[in-house]
Amino acid sequence: MNAMTTFAATALLLLATTATATAQEHQDVNDANNPLTPKITINFHDYFIPSFIDTPGDPESNQFLLRGLVPSNMFGLPQLLRFTLPVATAPDVPDGYVTGLGDLTLMDLFILPKRGDVTFGAGPILVVPTATDESLGSGKWQIGAAGVFVAPQHWGLVGGFATYQTSFAGQSDREDVSLLTAQPIVNINLKDGWYLRSSATWNFNLESGRSYIPVGLGLGKVIPLDGGVTVNAFVEPQYTVWNDGAGAPKWQIFAGMNFQFPVEKAGK
Repeated sequence: MNAMTTFAATALLLLATTATATAQEHQDVNDANNPLTPKITINFHDYFIPSFIDTPGDPESNQFLLRGLVPSNMFGLPQLLRFTLPVATAPDVPDGYVTGLGDLTLMDLFILPKRGDVTFGAGPILVVPTATDESLGSGKWQIGAAGVFVAPQHWGLVGGFATYQTSFAGQSDREDVSLLTAQPIVNINLKDGWYLRSSATWNFNLESGRSYIPVGLGLGKVIPLDGGVTVNAFVEPQYTVWNDGAGAPKWQIFAGMNFQFPVEKAGK
């Protein structure tokens, strides 16, 4: 083998190794951002709203979300059990602000058979009126359904998350709930675990008509740790581009940290 042949073989080997490493890195980033990844997950998310549309006094608001996800094979069906418990600070006219727990949301997503590279999930929602103040929750028991699809790409990930929930019991003097949400998800992978993200949730209040559509653009980084644990940190400013009715955020900052833990398989 002459020098030129050796150099060409070495170059091809380096390119193949780099391509494999890059593909694995993108796969790891996609898994960290995929809401249907079957790993035990703990999320610490926060929405800070510095300004609302057509709201006197220019109040602020903050909602910290403790979220968890646990994979399960109950009844032989793969599913993801997910909960969300808010700790919110909201305007309380005329007293200023109130801080406390919001309403607990429980969700059970059944993972459907794949179609190509696309994964689908769907399942029921139950909202429990656990809010410690009427400014922090609806005062209503709610049921509904959720649907999600995720399509990983070689450059990132696209997907969508939609929910609908309606009230069926609770405080009779509180407004009924009929809420539809849609969350387009687009991630573009960069280098070294960095990625661009857009994941703003569109809200359509079918009971009151107060609705709004935000659009976000943020930056995140996925950090693999020992033992298969993954940390995913991000920040995403979101701006409301359409609204119907007062009370929608003019803009908000969505930030958080996600921790994914591998699931031990039986027999290991």
